[in-house]
Amino acid sequence: MQIKGVLFDFSGTLFRIEPVRSWLRAALAEQGVTVGEADFERYVSELEAAGALPGGPSPRHVPARLAAAYATRDESAELHREAYTGLARQVELPDPGLYDALYERHRAPAAWQPYPDAAEVLGALHDGGTRIGVVSNIGWDLRPVFRAHGLDHLIDAYVLSYEHGVQKPDAQLFHTACTFLGLDPADVVMVGDDRHADGGAAALGCDVRFVQHLPVEERPDGLRTLELVQGVA
Repeated sequence: MQIKGVLFDFSGTLFRIEPVRSWLRAALAEQGVTVGEADFERYVSELEAAGALPGGPSPRHVPARLAAAYATRDESAELHREAYTGLARQVELPDPGLYDALYERHRAPAAWQPYPDAAEVLGALHDGGTRIGVVSNIGWDLRPVFRAHGLDHLIDAYVLSYEHGVQKPDAQLFHTACTFLGLDPADVVMVGDDRHADGGAAALGCDVRFVQHLPVEERPDGLRTLELVQGVA
């Protein structure tokens, strides 16, 4: 197929969230809270188990009271905050202000790091005239992350679940993205890390390719090896 457009997932595909340890450390600093090393490690372990960091480890268990919000968390900003602050509140932290501080920290551009080959692949696609979209299940505006890391000028369209009230794998989200790019889905490749969510693009006729959701240092060329553009492989 001739690739005329590429849709990218955000978290785990183009960018990776910081580890729980640095996420918590940043929130503690923001709130001016100091804790001992043993307590810090315990909080890290409990927050990881709770799945409180969006884009981080999945919850080992979602409490019944949060089940509905968690299942639809990316359909609105309110549900996203409710779900993730609710998960974090399962952990008894030393300051009540930390729950909101943690949520705000994960939205900060500094909490996200692009994969090593993201700029190269996006730049090569852009320079070659390929239309680029970002399709993300998310509850907040990720555009500032792209701007802060110097990648925003390479993106032609953002289709964010909370702005449309629908989550991947619903084909509607991918259809909207193809429409924004002005392309037939058959000429578009969807790139993601979640075979269920991102695989929904196949229902429209998009080619779907997958990368592994790994720490940035463990995936230096996952995007490059997809051979989305000649000369970048």
